[in-house]
Amino acid sequence: MWLIDRYSDGFSAARIPLPAVLQSALVRWYTGEGTRRDEEAGILLVQQARIGEKWIACGCLGSNCRPPILTPAFLSEAETYYLRRLTGSLRPEHLSNCPFFRDQATNRISEVRSPETPADPPGGYFEILRPAPEKLAQRPDSQSTDDRTRNASVPRLARLLWRMLDVSGLAVAPPVSAEPAERSIAREFKALSGAAAKLEIAPGVELGRALWTHADALHSRRAYAVIRDLARAWPRGHAPQGFLSVFAQRVSGSTIYPAGADPITVANRVQSPSVRDNPVKGPFLVIGVIGEYPEAHGYAPLRAYAQPIYSGTRFIPVDSEFERSILRTLLDTRWTLHRHGIDVAIEKPIFDRLTPLGACRPSFLLEARSRNTGEVRRIVVEATGMMSDEARPSKAAALGRLTQIAPVVALTPNDLKTGHAGSILLEALSD
Repeated sequence: MWLIDRYSDGFSAARIPLPAVLQSALVRWYTGEGTRRDEEAGILLVQQARIGEKWIACGCLGSNCRPPILTPAFLSEAETYYLRRLTGSLRPEHLSNCPFFRDQATNRISEVRSPETPADPPGGYFEILRPAPEKLAQRPDSQSTDDRTRNASVPRLARLLWRMLDVSGLAVAPPVSAEPAERSIAREFKALSGAAAKLEIAPGVELGRALWTHADALHSRRAYAVIRDLARAWPRGHAPQGFLSVFAQRVSGSTIYPAGADPITVANRVQSPSVRDNPVKGPFLVIGVIGEYPEAHGYAPLRAYAQPIYSGTRFIPVDSEFERSILRTLLDTRWTLHRHGIDVAIEKPIFDRLTPLGACRPSFLLEARSRNTGEVRRIVVEATGMMSDEARPSKAAALGRLTQIAPVVALTPNDLKTGHAGSILLEALSD
């Protein structure tokens, strides 16, 4: 194996041979059979190759042929490095018995969040990064799976954002009588900042001290200066880091387009629950983590997660365009019921609810209170028809768990299309 210049073919230009000991460690790490020392050696090599703008050429075809090539890459969810194979019709392939014939296992989100995706509150501190060398062996989360199977995983950054939304109370639309006189994006971010005061990044380090809600904190480099200052007394066993939360109408690749500010470029692709067969458009509430990045020779935004929300003045998270449409209908119905003497609160459950039959997560949970009689009624509003029957083999079991919380009203895309959704809800809450 050789180190070669980036964009070269690995044959006609200079090649730097890798020592046999390092080659062996690299193979063991790549195939998942190495020790911690093998992993450290492999990641260090890949990191230095990336910084030095080098690629790695494999020698499985011999020294007299154009070699298959591996490129150093950064795995955002695990905050570590890995090797990615360059493939294409004009590129030579590895021999079938070469350890680099298959992709190295990585992790990513590959499907939209669904009611079947476990959603427990994240444990520990409000942190993503791990201090070196701990992060060398870090895995994304216990729920993550081998990328070769293309299964879904929920990154910790997403669950931390959900935790902040949960603590802030922003996932609840109160009754009309309890609504503020005027809703604004500033009010929503104020609630987020209030939640940050109740969370810690590390022992004694309040999240509010290292959380910014405007992109200018990065563009002016003020955030980096604050983190650098905090890092001097950062608790041992924890990595200095900060967070940015911004409102954005769109994200693309590794770029965030926040409202009222210049775009933000993140070191890795911005993650989102949007997928090809169930796209979720903006607006988004984006959370990004800021930490040390070798290529930047200092602090930089390392990765981000874009959570679709209802609007810029109501940060209620949604998992699909269908849910966003249902929420719009729920908010309209809330006003109708208010005029009939019924106060309705709408909650978007973020984490799973435990029931005698197991855990579940309703699409929406409504609580209606009659101002005349004081009677309280609760219903679960479930968005159905989002997935095929094959994708939800346990629909009956899931419905059984939901009924343990409250009576279930199922809404379909056709209910919205025909305009019947509102009358269905009025009937369920007015009986």
